[in-house]
Amino acid sequence: MQDTTHIDVLIEARWVIPVDNHRSVLNNHAIAIHQGKIIDILPIHQAQSKFNPEKAFFLHNHALIPGLVNLHTHAAMILLRGLADDLPLMEWLNQHIWPTETRHVNESFVRDGTHLACAEMLRSGITCFNDMYFFPEASAQAVLDVGMRAAIGMIAIDFPTAYASDADDYLAKGIALRDTLHPNPLLSFCFAPHAPYTVGDKALTDILTYAEQLESPIHIHLHETTDEISIGLKTYGKRPIEHLHQLGMLGPSLIAVHMAHLTDQEIELLKQHGCHIAHCPSSNLKLASGFAPITTLLDNGINVGLGTDSAASNNRLDILEEMRLAALLAKAYSKRADALPAHQALEMATINGARALGIDAITGSLEPGKAADITALDFSDLHLLPCYDPVSHLVYAAGRDQVSHVWVNGKILLENKQLITLDSTALYNRAAYWEECIKSTHNLTDNNQPGKSQ
Repeated sequence: MQDTTHIDVLIEARWVIPVDNHRSVLNNHAIAIHQGKIIDILPIHQAQSKFNPEKAFFLHNHALIPGLVNLHTHAAMILLRGLADDLPLMEWLNQHIWPTETRHVNESFVRDGTHLACAEMLRSGITCFNDMYFFPEASAQAVLDVGMRAAIGMIAIDFPTAYASDADDYLAKGIALRDTLHPNPLLSFCFAPHAPYTVGDKALTDILTYAEQLESPIHIHLHETTDEISIGLKTYGKRPIEHLHQLGMLGPSLIAVHMAHLTDQEIELLKQHGCHIAHCPSSNLKLASGFAPITTLLDNGINVGLGTDSAASNNRLDILEEMRLAALLAKAYSKRADALPAHQALEMATINGARALGIDAITGSLEPGKAADITALDFSDLHLLPCYDPVSHLVYAAGRDQVSHVWVNGKILLENKQLITLDSTALYNRAAYWEECIKSTHNLTDNNQPGKSQ
């Protein structure tokens, strides 16, 4: 009898969709995991004779995909979900979100909010997120508590908050946090200047220098609204992308978020400099920011990943929803039914986001040697029958209700739709606490929308 190899985990599934260069769909395959890494992907009958797992999962109605990557969010802002909906971006920020943050955001707020966000993201199949928020040390600790993967934003903004006094203070604290926690197998770090209209040239230039020295990405809101472009023209006499180009910031380290308003010349600049885009379709629609020209960006070979933005401007932390919406919007915007096909949309939700973060050698696809960051979706529901193409179903028919299991670095964090490392009762209680705190200061009317001060 042939000897078998002892491993930690073996997952058998109806389909394994590795998101590889061949756009493979592997039928009746298994993934072998040991010490947090994928060591083999092979037919089930071969896996059963080759491996002796400590634990086996038999998911014979399921599709296994790489863990989803949320390329742009502000996780802790989940505690502001539904606050001041249906308002233009600048009014929403200036009159509601920023004043509320000034009153309430502290380390406890960020830790509690990030725990709650991690719960929602895990239940949506997300294993990695790119965060931009105050008190990043609290975000990082929450991520480590849960066992997820995250790129922690070293935020910078010109105005003072409870977290820092000015841009230099933000950067010093962010770099000190990175120095304390780096390296960590679950954490990476990005410089996160908020936007060209909230961060001055000195800070942006300093960030560029630091990013080059530390080989860290730069994560920034850019060309989100026409108001932002008008501010750039008024302040600098040029559009924000041109301004960042003159500062030397366009390059393969740049993750530009939203990009809803672009000229052909700006797209060519992005292509020439190898920039990455975080596309946030739900947030762009809800805030009426505009339509990013995704098909043109992709046709030019520009790497585009998907982000939810915050639950305050999207109301969901659901990359499966963003994937479907991105594909449908791309078809309508380009008037081409073949634009952004399902495989390409899945790449945007997985490997493209990992590539933008510089962690594609670790995660973003299912390959031997990579971390076992895996999401399983149950395809046994009636609304997913029949299934001719599981990738098409992932994009156009399935949703986060089908997410049944999630592993990060080989550790199971969601099993049979139950959170393993988070206490749902504790999450509920902390969310209720913050809801009451914010209601008491925000003058909410009966329909939970901000009222006029009396």
